[in-house]
Amino acid sequence: MLLSNAISLIKLLFIKDKELYVFIHHITGYYPANIKLYQLAMVHRSKPVKTPDGRWTNNERLEFLGDAVLGNVVADFLYSTFPHKHEGFLTSTRAKIVQRESLNRIGNSLHLDAHVHANTHSSSHNSYICGNALEALVGAIYLDQGYKRCRKFIINRLIKRHFDLNDLIKTEQNFKSRLIEWTQKYHVSIEFELVDSYTDAEKNPVFRTAVILGGIYASDAVGYSKKESHQSASKKALERLKQDQQFCEQVLSTASAAYS
Repeated sequence: MLLSNAISLIKLLFIKDKELYVFIHHITGYYPANIKLYQLAMVHRSKPVKTPDGRWTNNERLEFLGDAVLGNVVADFLYSTFPHKHEGFLTSTRAKIVQRESLNRIGNSLHLDAHVHANTHSSSHNSYICGNALEALVGAIYLDQGYKRCRKFIINRLIKRHFDLNDLIKTEQNFKSRLIEWTQKYHVSIEFELVDSYTDAEKNPVFRTAVILGGIYASDAVGYSKKESHQSASKKALERLKQDQQFCEQVLSTASAAYS
């Protein structure tokens, strides 16, 4: 370990992006082996960089990989931590940890915004840049350090430092999971229908999703990802079921009709 750190410090004398190199050590506890992976993790799609072979690239591929690794580690951690909890609880709790709002909050607390390269005007229309960069960072750690060290980073420096598991158990924030649980309880069919997709003025993709309960339109909402639009539309649907008694009875009658 001492030899490894000594070598890393020597490399620091010759590396160009010293600030990012030191920053990665600060938030992970180790020095990067391949700083280029971390540099790429900080490149938002609104401000891509050109590779030596002439291609334009950003952190979306690393974000895709990081999302998969993060979901796997969180699932494994929850499975081991709560051996007597049922599948529904594990799914719901995992969703709370990996949802965009949570990842963006962690990304901001880690000050990723100070290192992300993004179009500042575009960033005002996409509040999840830090959360996306965090997923890309996880992807970079996985490729640079391997699964074991990446898992340790996620559990010790993300989950345990930024989540109160007891509080997560008590607080339900995943509106889509709550809505699905409600439909299962009352045997109501549910559909999430993508009704529109387009790009805004800053070329950010926007998705509009509608929630259909028992064949009846319930709500719709937009988001900068399909996942975000699903959550927002589900929240609206839950609020409508709670506040509009006539609508709620109409939806429930579809389940009764199906069983009659």
